[in-house]
Amino acid sequence: MYKYDGLLVHQTQDDKGIIEVVDTKGIRALHFGSSSRQSTMILDDPEQIHSLYAKAMMGLLMFNDSPEDILMIGLGGGTIAKYLLHQFSQCKIKVVEYRTSVLKVAYSHFDLPFNPRLKIKIGCGGDYVSQQSKNTDEKHDVMIVDAYDHEGMVLEVSSEKFFDNCRTLLKDDGLLAINLWGTNKDLFKEVAWNMGRVFEWKILFLPVRKRGNIIGFAFRENAPKYTIKQLREKAKQLEQRYQIDFPVFVRDLKRNNNSLLKIISP
Repeated sequence: MYKYDGLLVHQTQDDKGIIEVVDTKGIRALHFGSSSRQSTMILDDPEQIHSLYAKAMMGLLMFNDSPEDILMIGLGGGTIAKYLLHQFSQCKIKVVEYRTSVLKVAYSHFDLPFNPRLKIKIGCGGDYVSQQSKNTDEKHDVMIVDAYDHEGMVLEVSSEKFFDNCRTLLKDDGLLAINLWGTNKDLFKEVAWNMGRVFEWKILFLPVRKRGNIIGFAFRENAPKYTIKQLREKAKQLEQRYQIDFPVFVRDLKRNNNSLLKIISP
């Protein structure tokens, strides 16, 4: 078993492996049997968002600052779902989580609330979007894909078919945000290519500073368009509201997407 620096407060195992919860200096972390942290929570402020990659995922608010209907693939500790429920009182969230054991830990150790606006389904995210894409009555403003196991990104959520199904489930002005692992360069290139083809290259990539994560954003054809100036102004407003460094996100988006920004800007 991996030797953590902090206090191991919970450990369980299912047919997919070990699930551990570790407290270190006021931060609670979810691990899948390795040093990689799947979710983190500030013990004294559990509704606040903590991890750098989760904050970067909230970069989606620059493009939709009032989401009402969100589909999430992957729950982890539930910190992103919990944060969105707390910040947006009208928002409904549906989550597809593969492991029942992970859901139980989210409730028992990460303060995931029982909330009528939160619906959780146990199952494979890839299978779910494939099945639901045949039912065009259900459309979402935003999709968030954050599906990892102890080895890295789950391959079922990286194929061109998966992104095609996601596109079908989005409203025509909707957007997708996905947590990618940039250090696996071959897989990252494959996923970026698949996203680009499906979303007609209306995509952006936001590297997470000091981490290997890269957050990908993909936009349907009628998603609102912004100039860099408009994004900077929006970022300042969001920073004051949520205490997340959105202006840094704009700088990093511009630095890493010079040609792509021309595609989504008016």
